[in-house]
Amino acid sequence: MTPAPLVASSHFGVTDWVLIVVVVVLLAASGLLALAETSLVRTSRVKAKALLDERRRGARPLVRLVEHPERFLNPVLLLVLICQLVSATLVGVLASEWLGAWGVFAGTVFEVIVIFVLFEAVPKNWAVHNPERAALFTAPIVAALVRFPPIRMVSRVLIGLANLFIGRRGAANVPPPRVTEAELLAMADVAQAEHVIELQERTLIHSIIDFGDAVVREVMVPRLDMFTLEESVTVREALDRVLTEGRSRVPVHRGDVDDVVGIAYAKDLMRAEHDGLGDSQIRAHLRPAHYVPETKRLTALLREMQAAKFHMSIVVDEYGSTVGLVTLEDLIEELVGEIVDEFDVEEPVVETLPDGSVVVTARMAIDDVDDLLGTELPQEGWDTVGGLMLAVSGHVPQEGESVEVDGVRLVAQRVQGRRISRVRIERTASVGAPDDAD
Repeated sequence: MTPAPLVASSHFGVTDWVLIVVVVVLLAASGLLALAETSLVRTSRVKAKALLDERRRGARPLVRLVEHPERFLNPVLLLVLICQLVSATLVGVLASEWLGAWGVFAGTVFEVIVIFVLFEAVPKNWAVHNPERAALFTAPIVAALVRFPPIRMVSRVLIGLANLFIGRRGAANVPPPRVTEAELLAMADVAQAEHVIELQERTLIHSIIDFGDAVVREVMVPRLDMFTLEESVTVREALDRVLTEGRSRVPVHRGDVDDVVGIAYAKDLMRAEHDGLGDSQIRAHLRPAHYVPETKRLTALLREMQAAKFHMSIVVDEYGSTVGLVTLEDLIEELVGEIVDEFDVEEPVVETLPDGSVVVTARMAIDDVDDLLGTELPQEGWDTVGGLMLAVSGHVPQEGESVEVDGVRLVAQRVQGRRISRVRIERTASVGAPDDAD
């Protein structure tokens, strides 16, 4: 018996040319689908909607696809697999016909180098570096493919068989991915690091997101710092005190601060004095007071203030006692930072000392201290650094007294009566360094 030749006939027939054309078409389709798979998976719903707002061509089908990725991902993966398997089989047939026994080796080399490199790695890498262009280009094509009934039917049947083996009901019941607050904050950090937004814009984004979680207790003026008037004082006396303090609105109480009966407006007192009513008591010139619980969300209070058009609320606890007051300015400062009048003389909120320690107001929020120093101080029942120091020490400390917590020493630098006013914070152990952008 004569052995089979190592090299077969090199004559090209019509069938060979048809198979070559089919292979080229399948490989081109495979590369296009690989490009679509990578770019569409890497495109978030937020990015797709931003492209739609920019009126980019192809953005509308892109939004529909990324909102329901399970509708395009399975058909695309199926088509990629079909294209690559069929093209690889045809290459093997042609190589065996042309090169005989050597065709198996040549076909394998061709499939690894050409199919993987040119029609798998290259499209996917290009999509990684140009996700927007790739997604906008391929979205209309993929949208048309997934609507084609045979492709949709075959994909559903095969995916259904796969789900039977793994005991799942399919991707249709999987909730779409949600964007979390942590991801939004991380996106703002990355955007600032890549100079897409300014540092002030990043800070504002962080403040807005934190604003949604804050409650009134965290921003209110505490009861001991409230400036109030007794309802029995005269308009002239009240006006003198209001002008001396530089206030435009003042809570008025009967007996003690727990019984706030209204709000005195400086303009109302000036009008009464102008009308010759300076000797009358201010109880006749009050406006209604608004009360809010200390646990009310700042976002809800801000909407309420905008709708009802008032600028000040009295903060009460669960027992109805007055614990402080909150103004519209306090809410705005939580978003944009401290707003200081040109005539105000205030101590800095944060003061850095030469030895590396910092002095902060005792009312500074624990979250702000953590951001400043890169620490993770406990927040169990208190909101401020002064509250933390009181909780750890168990009593009102004397000036110069200190406590240690989580690698940080807190020193009561100034104590006024029963209240801590300023706190010096020193590191006693190595803690995470704060972000440079902070």
